[in-house]
Amino acid sequence: MPIRPIIGPDNPVLRRKAKTLDNPNIPALQQLIEDMIETMRAAPGVGLAAPQVAVSQRLAVIEYAEPPENAPEDAEPPEPKLYVIVNPEIVARSEVMVDGTEGCLSLPGYAGNVMRHQAVTVKALNRRGKPIKVKARGWLARIFQHEIDHLDGILYIDRASKVWRVEADEAAADPGLRE
Repeated sequence: MPIRPIIGPDNPVLRRKAKTLDNPNIPALQQLIEDMIETMRAAPGVGLAAPQVAVSQRLAVIEYAEPPENAPEDAEPPEPKLYVIVNPEIVARSEVMVDGTEGCLSLPGYAGNVMRHQAVTVKALNRRGKPIKVKARGWLARIFQHEIDHLDGILYIDRASKVWRVEADEAAADPGLRE
């Protein structure tokens, strides 16, 4: 499973609305999913949309675990959950909006403040074409919104109130900078 190159905003695929997939359960798409998971983990990131690897299809992978509230600093981190979402659609959004710092694997070295819904409900197909519904809150909701934006040709910098350059050690320590 090869690691695929992650494209930047100079590639027009990143700014295009991605195409809907008819049947995700085909070998070529399963290979793309495996490649995207490996690419996301190697980057390292918490989410990756197909347009970020120059494939204009409505597909994203997300891997994240919300740390438990009030957990001691030396606590073992929870096991992250992997989501493969095909043709995702946000079907419900909280009215509450929260400001947070985001980064992007397609824009390395930069971060920005972005207002997002605190919670979302996403309907999609899983990697085998079965319908799923995910209710996400907090950072996980932010990651889903960020990746679905990619599928619509939107980058976080389009929504950011402020964008700045970050140091490599800052990006490595903050999961919001690895979306």
